[in-house]
Amino acid sequence: MIDSIKTFLIAAKTLVENEALKVYIVATHNLLSVESLKALDESPYVHQVLVTNTVPLRLAVKKVVVIDITPTLAEAIRRTHNGESISYLFENVPQ
Repeated sequence: MIDSIKTFLIAAKTLVENEALKVYIVATHNLLSVESLKALDESPYVHQVLVTNTVPLRLAVKKVVVIDITPTLAEAIRRTHNGESISYLFENVPQ
């Protein structure tokens, strides 16, 4: 879950200063404010931010990529409703 980005930006800067080629931030839930999203987009140290669509994105920015997990959630709900195992989803991603 991403809420505040101060620590992420410090870590990204440190990684780049120590020869990291690209820094990616990955989180399940995006709780970022508009100001935080702008700061991420403007950071020269962050290459890309990957989040799922569990929380709507408040502002479209170039560096933020939203991964749609709707099919996976729908299949998990269907399997739970029908008494089927959801462990199938650990190795198989619905299309």
